[in-house]
Amino acid sequence: MRVNDIPPHRLVPRVWYGGKPISICPFNSQESTTIRRPFKAAPATKDGPRSNRDIRVPRVQLIDDTGANRGNVSIQEALEIAEQAGLDLVEISPNAEPPVCKILDLGKLKYASQKKAAEARKNQKTIEIKEIKMRPNIDTHDYDVKMRAVHRFFEEGDKVKLTLRFRGREMAHMELGMALLNRVKAETETIAKVEAEPKLEGRQMMMVLAPR
Repeated sequence: MRVNDIPPHRLVPRVWYGGKPISICPFNSQESTTIRRPFKAAPATKDGPRSNRDIRVPRVQLIDDTGANRGNVSIQEALEIAEQAGLDLVEISPNAEPPVCKILDLGKLKYASQKKAAEARKNQKTIEIKEIKMRPNIDTHDYDVKMRAVHRFFEEGDKVKLTLRFRGREMAHMELGMALLNRVKAETETIAKVEAEPKLEGRQMMMVLAPR
């Protein structure tokens, strides 16, 4: 057999050691190579309505930049009209048949949407629970001060948690605490509703009111 007829994987180099030939394998037959596929990131999603070349329908109902209805036109014609006006073709009603598109300034539309969302976040109020602590035998002056605070919290849209703490022998007169909470409930009935009825936890009696 000629050397050229031997397959490449059968060609193993040899060296002589101690008068005997020794074969040297140029590769490890047990070694395997893992082929990794290149990482493919997920396509970025666009916010807002489709516009210009992203509108992939053959025909659209077109409203031009003056508000005039151009009727059912091809998407190519609609894009050309938008380009001539120096504006964008924006899909405003994708579920219509055909979809309704309008020629407008997409940048101004996005700015107006962002401004509206920011205004909504600004006006959004987080409801808090304000705690008012009283004693079962609270005097008239302190009661009036606490009730003014209760009314202020309701006006601000917050809930109020009324907490009564009993000390020593006061535990034997729970009816005083219940009467006090019922009094508060009756005086705020027109502006608040009971969210959590009075309940006793250890030495404390609590009730939660929410603004109407």
